Amino acid sequence: MTKKVFVTGCFDMLHSGHVAFFKEAASFGDLYVGIGSDRTIRELKGRDTINSEIERLYMVKSIRYVTDAWVNSGSGIMDFEQEVHAFHPDVFVVNEDGHSPQKEVLCSELGIEYVVLKRIPDLSLPARSTTSIRNSTNCGLPYRIDLAGTWIDQPYVSKFHSGWAITLSLEPTIEFNERCGMSTSTRNAIKKLWPYELPAMHPEKLAQLAFRYENEPGRQEVSGAQDAIGICMPGLVRHFYHNDYWPEEIETCLDDSVLDWIEEHVSLRLLWPRPQGLNLLKETYINAENVKALADAADGCWKAILAKDLEQFAFYFNRSFEAQVKIFPAMLPPEVKKILDEYKPLTLAQKLAGAGGGGYLVLVHDKPLDESIRITVRRNHLRF
Repeated sequence: MTKKVFVTGCFDMLHSGHVAFFKEAASFGDLYVGIGSDRTIRELKGRDTINSEIERLYMVKSIRYVTDAWVNSGSGIMDFEQEVHAFHPDVFVVNEDGHSPQKEVLCSELGIEYVVLKRIPDLSLPARSTTSIRNSTNCGLPYRIDLAGTWIDQPYVSKFHSGWAITLSLEPTIEFNERCGMSTSTRNAIKKLWPYELPAMHPEKLAQLAFRYENEPGRQEVSGAQDAIGICMPGLVRHFYHNDYWPEEIETCLDDSVLDWIEEHVSLRLLWPRPQGLNLLKETYINAENVKALADAADGCWKAILAKDLEQFAFYFNRSFEAQVKIFPAMLPPEVKKILDEYKPLTLAQKLAGAGGGGYLVLVHDKPLDESIRITVRRNHLRF
């Protein structure tokens, strides 16, 4: 009998990459497709799809490699779980960027063969992804990762102990999800000033303008300066805070050998957006001892990066995240900790990209991780 093969995804803005994926998956047997509902994708990505679930279902069913398709009934990144239990396919196929430990565990528990495919364009066609299509018409504003010292850009933290925050400016090689720790809220505010790209101004001046624009007079919760700095200032940047919203000192590393080294050893893994209404300040342990640990870890992290010492970098990277969680325990809910623990055997260090209990994992590794998202550090194209 022909095997039943299952794939799942959003499949918005259907393109040749999707068709190539369906074609390869169908080589294992009769292909069945579960698509994410409009509601699920809105919850995960923080935005609406271009095409509704009815349109997406119609188009997917029209592909000749697809035997049948439906809208998954669940929610979240495992929205297909009920269908997999009921339908029980013989093979579950994912692309390398769609792989997750939860999917693999589910298949193992149910005795389903789990196959991870490489992204290879068919018939010498150009590589396609929904993200690349979106980015071709989207703005080119950078994103940022906070590598260490997060939260010290808030005066209610740095008043206990001064210290550095370290940020890394990223080229928008993918469209990062909203509410996922990639500073998308600050980026959206900046987009109102400069819709497509940053103007040719001194990067620190740009960061000051962006910070002041986002934090208009009367705003009750001030967004930390690290977001504006991380977006507007290229390369690797550290900024020193002492009981104030704007840093007393800023240092930048634009050494290509250092930035290349970071790109080689740091990558991202998608989780899910932070829950709506999450209050990280409900339970805090902000004191001199804990904030000093946060500051010391950031200092060690910076020195290790400049020395390209991977072992020390991973050590202080972990120490920084441990200090953050000790101060703000709600940053690490049990379901996220479980995923972090699954990556510990594969990586040297792990942390969340943001402070919201979800989003992206930032992973430090000595060897490339096939299923992770490679980063491209934004270099300094303008000299001042």
